[in-house]
Amino acid sequence: RICVITLAEAHPLLQSGKTIKSINYQISANCSRLQNKVSGKSKRGAQFLTELAPLCRISSSDGEEYTIYSCIRGRLIEVNENILSNPTILQEKPSTEGYIAVVLPKFEESKSITQGLLTQKEYEEVLLKRLNSSS
Repeated sequence: RICVITLAEAHPLLQSGKTIKSINYQISANCSRLQNKVSGKSKRGAQFLTELAPLCRISSSDGEEYTIYSCIRGRLIEVNENILSNPTILQEKPSTEGYIAVVLPKFEESKSITQGLLTQKEYEEVLLKRLNSSS
């Protein structure tokens, strides 16, 4: 029932051989995802996220900056602080140790959220169509 937020295989940071310069969980002057303190079974203190809530900003060595959004409504359970000191794991192991955050959707919403997700095969078909239309 939890959602692990990672970079998609097609994300520019994973495609073009870019080097990650920095990762910043400071979203605004008053909001840092690193200040998220969760306790207890009911996950008290967790920051609530909407689908459009930014999780972090990633800067690459070529000057590009990417804002990574939650894409899921729910409570922020954890951010991966390991990527701050070792940003290369974001590119080397994006679906395991290089995850960005863990989000817990509301129980009653979790089924509708997962039903709206693409399977791996559907995702690959979307990427193929996108690649064919751009060439």
